[in-house]
Amino acid sequence: MAIKIRASAEDYLEAMLVLHQQHGYIRSIDIAAHLGVTKPSVSYATKRLRENGYITMDKDGLITLTQTGLEIAQRIYERHRVLTNALILMGVSEETAREDACKIEHDLSEETFAAMKAHYEKYMGKN
Repeated sequence: MAIKIRASAEDYLEAMLVLHQQHGYIRSIDIAAHLGVTKPSVSYATKRLRENGYITMDKDGLITLTQTGLEIAQRIYERHRVLTNALILMGVSEETAREDACKIEHDLSEETFAAMKAHYEKYMGKN
């Protein structure tokens, strides 16, 4: 069963996963730039994410996703990738597909996403 958290928290966790994949580390300043939000917004969000056990921060301010945070981030990132690619295949421009995937990824049921993913993978010739 998927853990239910707010869409904004999912966006932060997804951004953290992407930044870790790109740079090998996660800093608040990079999150702010990636999401186009202010540093105080990131401070507030990271405080809440820490309190809920999704991330840890070391004395230098480097952020690490906990196992629970990582699982949520990976789930949302997978949804984002699959939805973006499926929309592009349907003829939606890449920019619009990314924006719309971000809107859809949080609200889509597990059942509908699983069906879309299976259809997408079948179309792409993946097992």
